[in-house]
Amino acid sequence: MVADRSKKSKVAETTEEVSDHIDREFVLAVEKLQEAQDELEKVNEEASEKVLEVEQKYNEVRRPVYTKRNEIIKSIPDFWLTAFLSHPALGELFTEEDSKIFKYLDSLDVEDFKDVKSGYLITFNFKSNPYFEDTKLTKTFTFLDEGTTKITGTDIKWKEGMGTANGDNHEKNGNKRPPSDESFFSWFGETQQKDIAEGLHDEVAEIIKEDLWPNPLKYFHSEADEEDSEGDEDDEEDKGDLDGEDNAEEDEEESS
Repeated sequence: MVADRSKKSKVAETTEEVSDHIDREFVLAVEKLQEAQDELEKVNEEASEKVLEVEQKYNEVRRPVYTKRNEIIKSIPDFWLTAFLSHPALGELFTEEDSKIFKYLDSLDVEDFKDVKSGYLITFNFKSNPYFEDTKLTKTFTFLDEGTTKITGTDIKWKEGMGTANGDNHEKNGNKRPPSDESFFSWFGETQQKDIAEGLHDEVAEIIKEDLWPNPLKYFHSEADEEDSEGDEDDEEDKGDLDGEDNAEEDEEESS
């Protein structure tokens, strides 16, 4: 009986020692894993800093090319109007009156701040026009440390009788874009601070910056391709009509 108790006690002690050993190994493994993860985080931070340095460097390299591109675009009638209208998302935001105003758009520019982490600026340069006094409309996005984005936009100086029809005095509903029957120019007045952590962001700005601005030519070409396609269809229809007329004439000659 005493021997059995002694045996059980030894077994219990052994089991406890094994359990303690496993626990120590588990803790050590987790600690080593955390150390490796911390090392990875450090490397990732260094990589992010290097990527930002490269991005800043190439922003400076791109700048004169963008300037050159803008000068070329000025020689193409209604380039930006066509590109915006051909874009599947941006085109939906335009009213008929917006299209008329965009005929006076001289150039568009998107520029990151020198510290690319701090924000960017979108600028619309307009020729003198009958709609508003401004020659430059801007929207600025400043990224704040607490994870929010401060947004400022031009308070458009509409000429008499033009403001209400083109987005002035528009009551905004939360963070949503106005309905499609509202002017695109309402967007300049949408300056509520966005909280990135809550998934709030300016979709129009992101589309312009990340999609339209890098290569607007693909959307300008998209409109041109559609016109060419319609022209080809018209040619086919005309050819079909002519063939039909020729066949009808042949049938009449044979019957006579």
